[in-house]
Amino acid sequence: MEMLISPSLLAADFSRLDRETAAIQAAGADMLHLDVMDGHFVPNISFGMPVIASLRKCSSLFFDVHIMISQPQRYLEDLAKAGADLITFHLEAEGNPGETIDAIHRLGLKAGISLRPGTPAETVFPWLEQADLALVMTVEPGFGGQKFRGEMMPKVAAIRREADRMDRKDLVVQVDGGVARDTIGLCAQAGANCFVAGSAIFGKEDYAAEVSLLRQLARQAAGE
Repeated sequence: MEMLISPSLLAADFSRLDRETAAIQAAGADMLHLDVMDGHFVPNISFGMPVIASLRKCSSLFFDVHIMISQPQRYLEDLAKAGADLITFHLEAEGNPGETIDAIHRLGLKAGISLRPGTPAETVFPWLEQADLALVMTVEPGFGGQKFRGEMMPKVAAIRREADRMDRKDLVVQVDGGVARDTIGLCAQAGANCFVAGSAIFGKEDYAAEVSLLRQLARQAAGE
């Protein structure tokens, strides 16, 4: 199973986002994780469509856009126009999840569905057939730099087991929150194959070395 590294732009230097994005692409990252917050679904505001559109002009990276928004369907078309490749919305947000996934697919994008720490794994099972990605948050969404919560790993394992049972071996299982050298192996062992890392990459001098090391640690933990 391919191990995908998605550095989180929230941890980047916001005074030089174009250079940070170029550096992440040169480092061999598989995608760039972009957190869009509305200040309502989560108690924080990050950035929106203008920033994504600006970065799209100078990057060919796969844009992994995670929207922490109360009404996701209102913004899908604008996100697509801005340059998103994948939109991950929250199961806990407003609207029917199946309809939101369909709306994303109609825009020609991949669709992901995310779970907050308190949301049981089983609640996402009905939508795994439609979704391209399932994101397990090991921290409460809204702020970067939070401590990894290992008690979320059974949730990752449960989603991977259900995906395998459904013969959805292509489903990407992503983990976000506190992913670093000492935790990525636990995520991979549980069945994750996509890892959102913020300060674990942007906080280092050599992005390429860190991306490579994290991918290697994940592969080793998964027995590859």
